[in-house]
Amino acid sequence: MAFATVLAVFAISWVHPLWPTEQALHSTLTVIGLAALLWVDRRGGWLGNGAFIAICGFIALHCVAARWLYSNVPYDAWAQALTGWSPNAAFGWQRNHFDRLIHFLFGVCFTPALLQLARHAWPALRLGQAFTLAVMTVMCASLVYEWFEWAIALALSPDAAEAYNGQQGDMWDAHADMLMATVGSLLTWPLIRRSSLQ
Repeated sequence: MAFATVLAVFAISWVHPLWPTEQALHSTLTVIGLAALLWVDRRGGWLGNGAFIAICGFIALHCVAARWLYSNVPYDAWAQALTGWSPNAAFGWQRNHFDRLIHFLFGVCFTPALLQLARHAWPALRLGQAFTLAVMTVMCASLVYEWFEWAIALALSPDAAEAYNGQQGDMWDAHADMLMATVGSLLTWPLIRRSSLQ
């Protein structure tokens, strides 16, 4: 059900795309991720239901972000329409922070699966050791992703690179994105520890 929902969100995100070329660039990793997730689920046998659903949730939100190129996601307008509350006004934000949310959720949503993978590959690992490996993997994956974005930006015109990367004039954008993923990953520890004690 979760996988079918992600496929539906992915398909809907492509209805009358606003920026088809840039969305296609963002969607490349989505397609690879969906294929990898399906392969792991069918062949691995080690990925728990909760971790699978968390990854599906992340990919669904990434599809939403890709449609609006991250920096144009109208989350503030959505929040005002639903609740009458403006996150941007409440926190004094000048930039669109949806990309920060996605990087944070990358850490939150992938850490349980990475921990399960570590314990599957090396059964002798203690929980803390497997968690450390999972956090380090999130950190490394975030770094590689930022390098990937940088490499794509080098191949594009300055305007196209800005549209794709969505730095919004923030010279520390890559650093903040990696930090958010790391913080998200670290914050899963209490939940992981609690679930291991049950």
